[in-house]
Amino acid sequence: MTLVGDVLAKEGTEFIYEGEVTGCQNCRIRKACNNLQKGRRYRIISVRTTHHECPVHLNGATAVEVTDAPVTVLINADMAIVNSKITFDGSCTRSECRSYLLCRPDGIIDGEKYIVSEILGGNADACEKGRALKLVEIRPV
Repeated sequence: MTLVGDVLAKEGTEFIYEGEVTGCQNCRIRKACNNLQKGRRYRIISVRTTHHECPVHLNGATAVEVTDAPVTVLINADMAIVNSKITFDGSCTRSECRSYLLCRPDGIIDGEKYIVSEILGGNADACEKGRALKLVEIRPV
């Protein structure tokens, strides 16, 4: 459970928690809003009727239940095994590469452990470094 702005409080909405913002310091319920892991992608699975005034969100904040959302990413082909645990390594720095955003998508944290939940396909020519990559869906362990 966490709190999000009323505008975002819809089942299926995905967001990346970016951490506490400046307007939260003096709020009495700030711990309820800031109980997620910074940089991780979440999906709202249910919306509660609990509503709170909020100095940050327009129209206040609403209680929601969230789950870790899957993230689509390119990984080394030899690591692309369904239900295997991997440690994400986003060390590529070639930001001009056409696959860069799939190799380093938002919502993934370097060094964190993930489970490969689905193989989406191969991308043999996706890497400018010549690495064999596969497009997969991963979830945090």
